[in-house]
Amino acid sequence: MRSTKITVFIDLLFCLVILPFIIMLVPVDKWYAYNTWFLVVFVLYLYLLYFIYRKSNIPSLIMQRRYAAVALIVGALVVLTVLLGDFPLSDNGDGNAVLDLGMRQRIRRQIVWFFFLIVTGFSLSIELTIELFRQIISKQEIEAQKNKAELALYKAQINPHFMFNTLNTLYGLVIMKSDKTESAFMKFSNILRYMYANTNTNSLTIPIDSEIDYLRQYVDLQLLRLNHHTRVEFDVRAEEHDVQIPPMILITFVENAFKYGTSSDEDCLISIRIAVKDGTLRFEAGNDVMKTPPQNEPAIGIENCRKRLELLYPDRFVLDVTRGERKFKVCLTIRLR
Repeated sequence: MRSTKITVFIDLLFCLVILPFIIMLVPVDKWYAYNTWFLVVFVLYLYLLYFIYRKSNIPSLIMQRRYAAVALIVGALVVLTVLLGDFPLSDNGDGNAVLDLGMRQRIRRQIVWFFFLIVTGFSLSIELTIELFRQIISKQEIEAQKNKAELALYKAQINPHFMFNTLNTLYGLVIMKSDKTESAFMKFSNILRYMYANTNTNSLTIPIDSEIDYLRQYVDLQLLRLNHHTRVEFDVRAEEHDVQIPPMILITFVENAFKYGTSSDEDCLISIRIAVKDGTLRFEAGNDVMKTPPQNEPAIGIENCRKRLELLYPDRFVLDVTRGERKFKVCLTIRLR
């Protein structure tokens, strides 16, 4: 739609402003007085020439390697220009002409070819620019569809991982016959509702408050299965509540903190801090290393998160992962706008 509006504007600009101005450079008053039919044919020829170029879209034909069609169009226009250049010239003159009829004919022929080159150059330049614009838009649309498909894939990879860990938590509560089981299932139901609502929508972002509430419910669910040895600090300082964030972009780091940073017989600490200020999100998740993943096990969750960030916030985020013998820490900063 935007491209169509631009082309219409260019056509109107050329037909109503540029071409009439250029025509005024020739002796229109004399042609009108002594060669009226030639002036009419000449003006119609210029407009016809312009719109033939515009409708035929020669740059596109060249890209499609339809050289025969290009040669036919250009050849027909050249023939038409030659015929116009040889249009019969009135020999009655204005009574004061010094140049003979042949000289006047050559000058007029040169004028015709001059206008032919001007209209040809302008038309082809416009068509080439518009064609390049179309190619850029088409490439961006293809890239956007590709990115959207990749984002959907990364979300699909995140959900099974989350489901597996959470079901393990619920299974543990059921086995222990904990009185917290009912509350845990309620929180799990809320989490599933959130996941379904935000992974089956075309929107790539959600309000930051929704994501924070989701993380809080996840933390509460995990706390139901932990004893006094694991201490959890969940600190949120959001000065802005209208900013948007991709759904489930932070859960991977929180999951990992509970997966590898909890113990039932040793004191340990999990720290989660979220701050939103001046359109920037700062997220930190740290934990004591109580368990270590197998050496050959790839960090799928973190890599998926990094890929999502690269697609959604290119050159606008910093993700630092610090691994130590006793401490693990993730720091993420995103310029949301």
